[in-house]
Amino acid sequence: MKFESYFRAASYATILAAAAALLVAGGVGLWLSLAFAIALAVAWKLEGTRWQLSERLALLVIILSLPVFYLDWRILTPFLESQFLETGQRGNADVAVLAHLILFLSAVKLLQRKADRDWFFLYLISFFEVLLAAGLTASPIFLLTLIIYLLCALTTVIAFEIQKSRRSVMATQTRLLVPPDPALFRKLPMRLWRRRYLETRRLPLVSVGLLGLIVILALPFFLIAPRTASSALKRGGNGVSGFIGFSENVTLGQIGRLKGNDEVFMRVRVENAVAIPATGLRWRGVALDEFTGTGWKKSFNAGRSERKESESGFFKLGTTEDINRLTTQTFFVEPVDTPILFGAPRIVAVQGKLPFVRVDSELSVQTRPHDQDRMVYRIFSDTGEPRPNVLRSDRMHYFVESARYLELPSNLDPRIAALSDRLVLQAGARTGYDKALAIESYLRENYGYTLEMKAGGRDPLADFLFNVRAGHCEYFATAMAVMLRNEGIASRVVNGFLPGEYNEASGAFTVRQSDAHSWVEAFFPQTNSWVTFDPTPPAGRTPHVSKGLAAQLAKYSEALELMWFQYVVGYDKQEQRSLITSIRKQLLDFRRESANRLEQARSVVPRVIKPAAIVLVSAVLLILIVFIARRIRRLGWRLGLKVWQPMPNKETSRIDFYEQFIRLLEKRGLKREQYQTPLEFATAVGISEAAFVTAAYNRVRFGEGRLSQSENRQLEEALTRIRDGVSQ
Repeated sequence: MKFESYFRAASYATILAAAAALLVAGGVGLWLSLAFAIALAVAWKLEGTRWQLSERLALLVIILSLPVFYLDWRILTPFLESQFLETGQRGNADVAVLAHLILFLSAVKLLQRKADRDWFFLYLISFFEVLLAAGLTASPIFLLTLIIYLLCALTTVIAFEIQKSRRSVMATQTRLLVPPDPALFRKLPMRLWRRRYLETRRLPLVSVGLLGLIVILALPFFLIAPRTASSALKRGGNGVSGFIGFSENVTLGQIGRLKGNDEVFMRVRVENAVAIPATGLRWRGVALDEFTGTGWKKSFNAGRSERKESESGFFKLGTTEDINRLTTQTFFVEPVDTPILFGAPRIVAVQGKLPFVRVDSELSVQTRPHDQDRMVYRIFSDTGEPRPNVLRSDRMHYFVESARYLELPSNLDPRIAALSDRLVLQAGARTGYDKALAIESYLRENYGYTLEMKAGGRDPLADFLFNVRAGHCEYFATAMAVMLRNEGIASRVVNGFLPGEYNEASGAFTVRQSDAHSWVEAFFPQTNSWVTFDPTPPAGRTPHVSKGLAAQLAKYSEALELMWFQYVVGYDKQEQRSLITSIRKQLLDFRRESANRLEQARSVVPRVIKPAAIVLVSAVLLILIVFIARRIRRLGWRLGLKVWQPMPNKETSRIDFYEQFIRLLEKRGLKREQYQTPLEFATAVGISEAAFVTAAYNRVRFGEGRLSQSENRQLEEALTRIRDGVSQ
């Protein structure tokens, strides 16, 4: 490949990689990216032809397009923002318009005839595209496009500087009075071609080496400097929207909207899961204690909260009787429009980079809003529950504070109370725990699960129980909580998430919006514990499980994204301390192991090693003496004893023998004049060695030739004879 073609290919690859980074980050759409790729291909085809735009015409096109982009900003921006709000997508129309302008400028510059300043302008635009893309995404896929861009950019910068230098160097012509060897002349074109090919092929390797060096130099700064999980450019929208189920007021049927959306909500990594309750893990969100007949809300007492602050980032919320019952969960939550902190019941501590936490009387935990950035925090939960025999012995005598968990609307359909009484009677349940089990079992086995909004009207609960007999989790939880209260059992509805799909590749649960769930908590005063009951049929409690090759690849992609977010984007002081502790431990172990091995080696090394070392050193000295003797015999005492010489650079090492020849003759009073060619000077000197040295110089200097070992030896002997004043 010619160097000009290589330079052009590297430049186009850099521009294309920057556009790909913008596409991956969501700054531009697929169709616009395809249009830019077509413009790139057309510009490549027209490069160097008369069909390229002139600089004035390109400037005129840009000026005429400015009103179009003004209309794009004034008209398209409000339209896109309305589309984002309707579809729930996250995006920023201003960024989209800016990306349109950037790609248009790049396309125009590519289609015009380009000088060095135009190429530099294109490189600058490509860098701005990557910078814009970096502010729009925290995805690990962007890392791949960034590496490709950096590699292309380094190659392009090197090629650009070489191209400029080649243009600035003036070509010189040297008059040769001695015609070159015909055989050498025939080999010269192939040799020059091979040299150019090797130089072109070597440039990408140099770029890869430079990129590796940059990564190595940047790694310490990466480990030292913690980052934030927010993007540099805050994109519009309010995160993952639609989380009405996690507000303080919920109407029956609203959570069903979340169940039909498979967008990822968060990922959870569980540690020390030794005390998982029989009902399984659930990520508790908000608890609602007041039933209005058509929905749930927080009462005045439940809405009271306590604010906790901690400089260390560790917030203690409760205690546990047995530390072995603690289950640790690490949550990686996407940008969402709810301040709720999720965790397995019962949360006793929160750890994370949080300014504060709020805990209400229902043990729901909240923090700052994070609808623009991801959040990482750790939850410590006491997941142990009292044994069934202990719960059955509870007489269910409540204090006055628990009265609000027994309240029911005055206009509640009387058939609901009759149904709960009949279920308890048929089951022969005498204790509060057995009554709860009877109601839970009846709802699971006699009602169907569906996401369709069938139950409604003025009394959606009665419509669900006696007419439709099918619904989603919110209806089942409401029905059980109301019937428990009718039987004198304090209860409340909890909105949260099922555990989600377990990803073996990442060792974490992937929780989606479709995993949103409602269940019931019943209060047992004897043990002062809230016990979980879930009346939803198995069809509504089974987590989503993906199968097939595409699902497995998606799991690995999610594992990569989680690792990228945890160790790159969300790398904070906590991760920094953990990494430093791990490295310090490994270094101490390595030093201890090395010391032990060295001590073992000292005790194992036999005494015969010393004589062997003496023999080896003697052999090396003997070889060195023989080498010096042969060198003195061939070159004489002066050159033979001059064992070491500083290594000249590559260009001068080829003709240094001629410079040495000139200096030797100057000592004898024979100086070459500026007007004399090498051949004229050799003829004027009249020394037989001068003609031989000059011929070798002309062949090496102007014929791109190389001297063989025998020729180098002959040159050294000729220079020695000239130095000694002896000539043939």
